[in-house]
Amino acid sequence: MDLFQRSWAALRTAVAGLADEDFTRPSGCTGWLVRDLVCHLVIDAQDVLITLVTPVTGEPTHDAVTYWHVTDTPPAGNDPLDALTVRLAAAYEDPGLLKFHLDDVGSAAGRAAELADPGLRVSTQDMVLTAGDYLAAYVLEWTLHHLDLIAHLPDAERPPAEGLAQARAMLEEIAGAPFPASWSDEDALRIGTGRRAPTDAERAALTDPPAGRIPLVLG
Repeated sequence: MDLFQRSWAALRTAVAGLADEDFTRPSGCTGWLVRDLVCHLVIDAQDVLITLVTPVTGEPTHDAVTYWHVTDTPPAGNDPLDALTVRLAAAYEDPGLLKFHLDDVGSAAGRAAELADPGLRVSTQDMVLTAGDYLAAYVLEWTLHHLDLIAHLPDAERPPAEGLAQARAMLEEIAGAPFPASWSDEDALRIGTGRRAPTDAERAALTDPPAGRIPLVLG
């Protein structure tokens, strides 16, 4: 729960520190500008709020790792929600409005997470999880998107080290094997999710399994 807060606060702080011109730069999400990614974060924050205030009574069916749907097919760019996100982002003609909306909804999502009972059962995407597992899954979400945000912004604030380490551990659990120790946490997350291709040296350090499984496309 605490790591969710630190990861989310760091990501929102990084967005708050962006210059207006940064919003039209490419992000680490293929086909998305930084403004599209930030708009997606607003939608994510809304999802967190909705999920945490609609508890259920059913038994958990998933945890922080099995929450993730894994495929080997990158997004084709024709998902209706992705298209809507891009149109919504373009409607924020003033980047300051997008910053404000993220800070407003994002702060509320952070507060809801702070108040949530870790054992509370919540439902999302036809899954039942404890609130603790749901928020733990979002440590990976926030950390990956923080890396996406700063992919072409080298001076922007980086994700917290503990969030990177936890996100890597979760991705390794999803992959079923650790990534090479020679890879930094950032490299493991970027390569492991297909955000960049490994160099020849990095590829040489790979062994099966996770070599046969990456990149992991998370949804």
